[in-house]
Amino acid sequence: MPSLKEVRTKITSTISTQQITSAMKMVSAAKLRRAQDAVIRMRPYAGKMKEILENVTSSPGALSAGAFFKERPVQNVLLIVITSNRGLCGAFNANVIRLAVKASNEKYAELKKSGNVQMLAIGRKAADFFRKNNYKIFANHNTGHLMDAELNYEKTAAVADAVMKEFAGGKFDRVEILYNRFKNAASQILTAEQYLPVAKPVLEKETAKKSSTDYIFEPGREEIIQDLVPKALRIQLYKALLDSHAAEHGARMTAMHKATDNAHEILRELRLSYNKARQAAITKEILEIVGGAEALKN
Repeated sequence: MPSLKEVRTKITSTISTQQITSAMKMVSAAKLRRAQDAVIRMRPYAGKMKEILENVTSSPGALSAGAFFKERPVQNVLLIVITSNRGLCGAFNANVIRLAVKASNEKYAELKKSGNVQMLAIGRKAADFFRKNNYKIFANHNTGHLMDAELNYEKTAAVADAVMKEFAGGKFDRVEILYNRFKNAASQILTAEQYLPVAKPVLEKETAKKSSTDYIFEPGREEIIQDLVPKALRIQLYKALLDSHAAEHGARMTAMHKATDNAHEILRELRLSYNKARQAAITKEILEIVGGAEALKN
């Protein structure tokens, strides 16, 4: 049985850890509220942008106007991996990195052998992992600042423009975004989205009937597509960052909540051990006193 001093030291250390995890939980809860509001405000705009894009591209031949719709044989791939800058959020970062590694090793295994799979890491955790494991990194643009406390659309748009420029120039034939999509504070959905080329809209029957109406577009349909698609791609990347940012705080809040509960359980066991050790020490002292008194009497 450990000594009383050792148990007291463990109790003090556990109490300090519990206070830290509880404070981190409250901070993440406050940040989650702001991040969640930002995602909720963005989703209607992104949904309407998608609806307009589907309407404009619904007619035959409309997709041929945009360079970002062109399907090419996949020979060069860029994976945009979105993680956080800090840890202590459970398996949040590990899940995204594992998904990226799986896509690189399985889905694009042949291309990886020839060095045609590149990673664009947004977030320090992904950047450190890919750098340490000698992955080919797309480093034409600085992305370390994107996952700061305040996400910035202008900075995100600059990264999206750089990726679109490389795709239009033929450097990449496919671009995918890997991130955690925010569902609620307790759960995140691991998501892999095709970013480029832009996937052709899948129209349902009712939507197809509505879009079959012959509208007059001013300016022309091709000009609208050329102007609308880059905006939609910037919004798509920015929405992924907002989703990942909110999911990060949700994962950290959940992890710190579990850590606080675990610390409470450990404290209960340590205090029980401390009381047992203290009782054993008192019993030992009583036995020594009784034994000494008996020895003096005899």
